[in-house]
Amino acid sequence: MPRVTAVDLPEQSLLNRRIKPGDFIDCYRVNSKLSPRKAAEIICTFPAWAELLVSIRGVLTRPFGLSNEGPEADDKLGAFPVEYESDYELIAGFDDKHQDFRVSVIADDGHVYLATWAHQHNVAGKLYIRAIMPFHILIARNALNRVYKNGSTGLQSKSSKL
Repeated sequence: MPRVTAVDLPEQSLLNRRIKPGDFIDCYRVNSKLSPRKAAEIICTFPAWAELLVSIRGVLTRPFGLSNEGPEADDKLGAFPVEYESDYELIAGFDDKHQDFRVSVIADDGHVYLATWAHQHNVAGKLYIRAIMPFHILIARNALNRVYKNGSTGLQSKSSKL
């Protein structure tokens, strides 16, 4: 079984309240006992190759007035202001000209979930999602692999306990 698996967003996620027809939503899961905050900190600490991609994105989108730093906030993970946090879920993100964007990091029953939701406001938002999708998937899956490496301690399957 692969470490990172594409799954449906858990029903308990507060992100479900935002989803409307036509919105982008994806969700991945990995075995981990980390808290949502600790997992989110790992997720938002990009490796050098991902930082390079984000920098290129910043250069390419600057002429269109898209935010590269996110709005000011007391509690941020990377460029993303944290808007909700519990022992179960952390939601961060912001609204921009082209789309509203949130990530959800959920810790439940020995798994960490990473979900991304985007509501596009216009054609630019739809084009943006299409352009970044291969990179988004690569970054999200890599992020959860790093969560797995940092938070799989103590996880054992029932069969390995025998």
